[in-house]
Amino acid sequence: MARRIIIRTGSITAEAELIENATANAIWEALPIDGEVNIWGDEVYFFIPVSVASENGREVVDAGDIAYWPPGRAFCMFFGPTPARRNGSESRAASAVNVFGKLTGDPKVFSAARGGQKISVGRIG
Repeated sequence: MARRIIIRTGSITAEAELIENATANAIWEALPIDGEVNIWGDEVYFFIPVSVASENGREVVDAGDIAYWPPGRAFCMFFGPTPARRNGSESRAASAVNVFGKLTGDPKVFSAARGGQKISVGRIG
């Protein structure tokens, strides 16, 4: 059975499904997590109290991917183009991230997130 999480910030509520990897396991074990939203283009990210090494790191991700950025110990949600993009619609992280799951709904809901908002991530089920 897939592990699912719920993410809440402001009026936004979204769900995601985790894949099977060490990064997802470490984050799952740390839940619930609270943080403060940061915005970088069409990416929401926030510091989390988890430290994981690079795991199949990649810079280009898909809209809806959730990932962990090892240098900043950050939980990242991509919903469109980022400032590091090399074409108009690319979601490119600042440096390699560990993808550990996927948002199950429309990732564009995070376009309503604002920097400084409180954000929480918890388990479903």
